[in-house]
Amino acid sequence: MGRTTAPHVLGCSPLCPPTPTALRSPAVSASRSVTEGPAPARPRRRPARREPEDSGQTFSTVANPDSAFLNRELSWLAFNARVLAEARDERNPPLERLRYAAICGSNLDEFFMVRVAGVHRQIAAGVQTPGPDGLLPRQTLDLVRARTHEMLRQIERAARRTLDDLARKGVRFSRIADLGKRARAALRERYLSEIQPVLTPLVVDPSHPFPYLSNLSLNLAVLLEAGEGEEPDFARVKVPVGVLPRVVAVGERLVLLEDVIAAHLGELFKGRTVLAAYPFRVTRNTDYEFEEEEAEDLLATIEDGLRRRRFGAAVRLEVGQGMPAPLVTFLQERLRLAPEDIFRLEGPLGTADLMNLPVTRPDLAFAPHAPAVPDLGDEEEGGIFDVLRERDVLLHHPYDGFEGVLTFLEEAAADPQVLAIKQTLYRTGDDPRLLGALRKAAENGKQVVALIELKARFDEQRNISWARKLERAGAHVVYGVVGLKTHGKVALVVRREEGGLRRYVHIGTGNYNPKTARLYTDLSLLTAHPGLGADVSELFNHLTGYAEATYTHLLVAPDTARAGLVALIAREIAHAEAGQDAWVRVKVNSLTDPGMIEALYRASAAGVRVELMVRGVCCLRPGVPGLSENIRVHSLLGRFLEHARIFAFANAGHPEVYFGSADWMSRNLDRRVEVIAPVLDPHHRDHLLRLLATEWADRRGSWELNAAGVYEKLPGDFSAQRAFAEARHSG
Repeated sequence: MGRTTAPHVLGCSPLCPPTPTALRSPAVSASRSVTEGPAPARPRRRPARREPEDSGQTFSTVANPDSAFLNRELSWLAFNARVLAEARDERNPPLERLRYAAICGSNLDEFFMVRVAGVHRQIAAGVQTPGPDGLLPRQTLDLVRARTHEMLRQIERAARRTLDDLARKGVRFSRIADLGKRARAALRERYLSEIQPVLTPLVVDPSHPFPYLSNLSLNLAVLLEAGEGEEPDFARVKVPVGVLPRVVAVGERLVLLEDVIAAHLGELFKGRTVLAAYPFRVTRNTDYEFEEEEAEDLLATIEDGLRRRRFGAAVRLEVGQGMPAPLVTFLQERLRLAPEDIFRLEGPLGTADLMNLPVTRPDLAFAPHAPAVPDLGDEEEGGIFDVLRERDVLLHHPYDGFEGVLTFLEEAAADPQVLAIKQTLYRTGDDPRLLGALRKAAENGKQVVALIELKARFDEQRNISWARKLERAGAHVVYGVVGLKTHGKVALVVRREEGGLRRYVHIGTGNYNPKTARLYTDLSLLTAHPGLGADVSELFNHLTGYAEATYTHLLVAPDTARAGLVALIAREIAHAEAGQDAWVRVKVNSLTDPGMIEALYRASAAGVRVELMVRGVCCLRPGVPGLSENIRVHSLLGRFLEHARIFAFANAGHPEVYFGSADWMSRNLDRRVEVIAPVLDPHHRDHLLRLLATEWADRRGSWELNAAGVYEKLPGDFSAQRAFAEARHSG
């Protein structure tokens, strides 16, 4: 029986450099496996110029100086750079800085799975049509590759720097070799009982082809001693992140799961000599398509698409710095990747897994946030419906709790006078109260219609589960309109009252998800306004019965939203040309639609003052003479994810304010069902205008976009989010 060794995972420990180990460079033979084919030859691009990490500026998002549009992919990466700045900002507690770094890593994972994968697909399809910024897909890919290599290194450095800070405060990662004898013995027992049974060692040889590597899987490339004079055998061990926690607590120390596995590889490969183990991670294309019109059963089609998503083409390979070049080439060839798609990192790979450490240290995190509980009446004295007959209720989450929305639905489910509940569901989460309210309503004999969007990316499986549970309870489950995603957030309650039926409505900017309602800033309107109730009824009849709909108050995409918004901007242009005060104030997550951008350029040329709060991607170039000199763009980040969409217009001294679910992107205005509602209550209208003004004055987390496409950090410490939280608890 051969000897065994237990090597450290080379190039992986977040704090301790790997111990130098004498290893022969492996030249793993391609003849030992069934290969996926050679990597295509692709031209190298000179790395982009590096900016100082703490300069208070991002790189330029201008890819084509002659274009009126900024590059969408660079703009997204600039957004992630702004999040990364929060990971480096020492005003944030260290556990929160690590969370920001993890969010950056998670964001970049999705960027590769969807956006980069989409560019690859365009190139493979031979697309030669430039984007709005004038770039071809190949040119965009070259820019993205240069930026993402540097960004991954910056994310890694920010995480390691924060881990150093945490170590000084007693939250310390350790290598297995640095643990005491007793701790190592206890860890071995834990490994044998809780970890090894989950592992599957896969050796590559003529009878065992190279294994399929699933998306975002963290793996160990294990080299095993072969016969004398032969090259090492290659084996792959998948690190079961998700099944088991990535970070393992050993007393007061923390260790990475891959380190635990590497330290006990001798137990997994008994009788073999383990030479070395190297971490690597694979990202695949997850942006699948299917033909809805040809699908007899949409639910079954989505499930099939989820299975196919696992087998998308690889778009990125991350490896530890210590992995020998021949082994990198071996993996690259089998994954059919270009050299530019290989990312060498110091580690730990997969920063997103560090989102929540198994550490309870309130002194190292943000103080707990307690949402205010709005007064929505006493259920025994008439409850929420009595309140809504008297006044509208506008909630600003997470400063106002999501409890009010849940109460609305739960009271409707239990109220014997309620005849019907209709609701759209996009990203629901797993909160039992929401599902329980709809199931209870159906079981109580009410007409319950749940319009569930099965195509909500990465939430499809959960939505399928909800659909089946609601169908079993007797609800009518509808999967939306063919060719469109139903992204609007609306609920309708029909109640029998003295004098006839009355409609109660909820319209929101965020999902019906209590978990994200604690983390995202969103708006909820609860109202019994007859006009809004009639419009929402029209909407549901259109979605479930394809009936023609006429809306008096709502702007609904893809039918009326684009034309309605352009008309509101055009009205401001007319007012400006007539010498009246004219302005537009918009708060969205993303602004990429060329038509809306051109409408704003026309407004600027006419003298309309335009203030845009765009948290993420912005393809509009502000401050360009003759084009956009009257437009300013801010981006606000903070403890909570800014998610509300608000649209305000001067209207010659009589401001109008709208809010809703739609960003100003082509997909939202043309290929999704979105709902935008006017704020009809003057008090609530003024409140949202003050909200916009407060956020515009923010300096703690705000950046301004200039004509060069660069985001500059605004100086100061005033925090709009802190002001909103303090106002709720003081008032």
